[in-house]
Formats: sequence, C-alpha cells, structure tokens
Amino acid sequence: MEGDEYWQQFLDETATFNNIVLGHLLPSSWWVTLPHFLQTWIRNYMAGTLLYFISGFLWCFYIYYLKRNVYVPKDAIPSNRAMLLQIYVAMKAMPWYTLLPTVSEYMIENGWTKCYTSISEVGWFAYIMYMAIYLVIVEFGIYWMHRELHDIKPLYKHLHATHHIYNKQNTLSPFAGLAFHPLDGVLQAVPHVIALFLVPIHFRSHIGLLFIEGVWTANIHDCIHANLWPIMGAGYHTIHHTTYKHNYGHYTIWMDWMLGTLRDP
Repeated sequence: MEGDEYWQQFLDETATFNNIVLGHLLPSSWWVTLPHFLQTWIRNYMAGTLLYFISGFLWCFYIYYLKRNVYVPKDAIPSNRAMLLQIYVAMKAMPWYTLLPTVSEYMIENGWTKCYTSISEVGWFAYIMYMAIYLVIVEFGIYWMHRELHDIKPLYKHLHATHHIYNKQNTLSPFAGLAFHPLDGVLQAVPHVIALFLVPIHFRSHIGLLFIEGVWTANIHDCIHANLWPIMGAGYHTIHHTTYKHNYGHYTIWMDWMLGTLRDP
C-alpha cells in the first residue's frame, strides 16, 4: 500500500476516534457537518477534559480521603479553594493543550511524519526499539524546554511562573499537573511532536502517550515519594517546586543526573 491510500488509513482511524467520542457525548447534529480538523480538536478537548477530571478526582479521593494521614498529613492537604484555582487555570488552557495533538494528527494524516499505522508493519522488536528512542528524545526535549523556561527570565516571568505559584506541599495537588500558562504547557509537550519527524512511531502509541501525560502530571504533583528508581516521581518534583533549580526531568532522573541538576528527596 503506497501514497495516498496509505495515509488514508490514518484519516480513517482519526475519523473512527471522532465518531466514538463525539458520538457518545454530543448529538450528531452538533458535529457531523464540521470540518474533520475541528471534529478532532473537539474530540481531543472533550477526551482531555474528561481524563483530567476523572484522574484528578479519583486520585484526590484516594489520597486525601480514603488514605487520609497515610500518604499526606492532614495539615498538608491543599484546600478546596487551592484545587479549584488549579482547575480554573487548567481549564482555561485546555483548548490550547488539545490543539497540539490535533495538529500532530493533521500532520500524520498528510504524511509529513514517520508515523506508521500498525505494529505488524515493523514487528515487535522494532516497535520497542523505536519507542525507546522516541522516549529518549522526549525526555531530552522536555528536560531542556523545562530548564530554559526557568533559566530565560522573561519566559519564567510571563509563562512558567503561573505554574510555580504552587510551591508548598499544601498547595500542590493532582489538579496542579495541568495548571500552566497555555503556551507553557504546549511548549513542554512539543518534543512529542518533534520526535514524530525523527523516529518511526506507532500512531496510536503516540496519541496514547500524549494523553498519558495528563495522568503522569497529576501523579507527580501529589507530593507522595514512591522511590522507584530511576522514575522522576512526585518526591523529586516536589523538590523542583521548592528549590526552582533542580529536577527538571520528566519521566526519569537521568538527564538531571547527567547534567548536575538532580536533588534526591
């Protein structure tokens, strides 16, 4: 299968995703006549919003109520007001966050990237190797993007400072994970899209990883140190929110370890 016929598979797949999500959440008359790009953006927005609220509420319910005083002392639980403010900031930014996977899907559908549709095209060994390279590129890119958002003062002042008002344990919560200035959140996810042009990656795995970011960022803002080496868990990230100059990494501690910015909990 070559050329337009091959890329049509991506378009068919995203159309299926749109039908599943929008078909279950909205009357068909609201969206079926919209352009495909706009359908995809609405689908990503609705899916991202649902993921944010479901993961955030379930995790808060578990650590703050079911396991009260087990993981987080009572006086370290953020107030409802603090969490509502985080939700407000995140929801203002959500349309822009979800524009990024929409744009990446558009580029994939038009054959501009190295994405492939099925693991059977490359085999499981190549899939795992490509995924490992993809994740290394993403880790490298997010580390440096995050670090520059601190080191370049105008970027910090006008973008990243929005997120760093949450700088104590009793102000950090899973809802803080997406409480960014919209451009800040997009910039830190851009390495996922850059990697599409550098290494072959399975389409559904790429989309899945972008949405897993929502769950991951909720996890690393809960202040619970899981101590799973070499994972950059909440214990490390809480230090980042208090010192401002350590633990810029995303999934792992390796970049911080190599470049001298690691501080252990």
